Amino acid sequence: MDTWATSSLTPQIQSHWGVDLERHQKLFPMDVRPQSHEIIRTWAFYTIVKAWMHEREIPWKHVVISGWILDPDRKKMSKSKGNVVTPEDLLTEWSSDAVRYWAARARLGADTAYDPGVFKVGRRLAVKVFNASRFVIMQLDRGAGQGGYPGVERITAPLDLAMTGRMKKVVEQATESFESFDYAAALQVSEEAFWNFCDHYLELVKIRSYLDEDTPERESALAGLAWGLKTFLRLLAPFLPYITEEVWSWRFAGEGRERSVHTAQWPLAEEIASVPGPEHEGTFNAAVEVLSEIRAIKTQAQKSLRWPVKSLVVTASGDQLAALSPVIQDVLLAGNVPVEAAEFITGDPGEAARFRVVAELAEEREPE
Repeated sequence: MDTWATSSLTPQIQSHWGVDLERHQKLFPMDVRPQSHEIIRTWAFYTIVKAWMHEREIPWKHVVISGWILDPDRKKMSKSKGNVVTPEDLLTEWSSDAVRYWAARARLGADTAYDPGVFKVGRRLAVKVFNASRFVIMQLDRGAGQGGYPGVERITAPLDLAMTGRMKKVVEQATESFESFDYAAALQVSEEAFWNFCDHYLELVKIRSYLDEDTPERESALAGLAWGLKTFLRLLAPFLPYITEEVWSWRFAGEGRERSVHTAQWPLAEEIASVPGPEHEGTFNAAVEVLSEIRAIKTQAQKSLRWPVKSLVVTASGDQLAALSPVIQDVLLAGNVPVEAAEFITGDPGEAARFRVVAELAEEREPE
């Protein structure tokens, strides 16, 4: 059982063998050779030499070098040793997406230990994609109706601009990783961004997306949710092919290549080229940090996250408060803090990293 690494042969081919690479690409559009690291001399070298001697052509420009899958005793899995785990039971127990996620987590060129805990993480991620997608699509159905959603030109609210600015970097990083065959790095950056999207952005934008009036703020929220989900489905499709295809069919399936997430256009930063960046680079992190502190205070008091806040005092430097300022309304709505109950003070946050948050919770929760 193998994991992959990559090594480009292009410079050697060009300098030593004079291969016409343009002609090569036409003859061999699939030019990746996967193999284990212990047989580089036996198979990679022999194949190159024989292809050149017989055809004066090189069959591929890239070699992906694999590591081994190790058993719990850190020994190579091998049929001859009888320590191989067949996938049938794993697929039944954890799902196909979870098993594929485990395989994609294997680092390039590194031996990887068989770890059922990774299957659990993969299944949890697939379930989160399902649940988060249901929430987003429910908001889109309330707003644009079945089958429609606002375009990225409607993204105007500061929080949504900050989210798309962060996502642009995620798309660029994932694309660069895939282009260098580093699929595990593409998974890592996409997965981390998705959990951030769910844990923070969805919570911050939720109340604004619930509004009944078709205000620019609500349309911006819906447009951000739609583009964010559509982007994450495409980023995660190579790793969670089944759940992403299912969710894609709920809302985003169209004609031609758009019929499937697996044939749709890979996300590009150019998709949001018309969306301006946030006024302050740290706006999103500022919103997340302050809301996280409010939620931590409620959790410590054993209150629900929607429990009202009687008073809130946030202390930070002028630069940090300037970054927070554009998204204060979203933070207060998400934290259930009345505007008149919040005070923001320019000063030293003390031991806190950037913001010192002090909140007093209401004694009773008013009926909703």
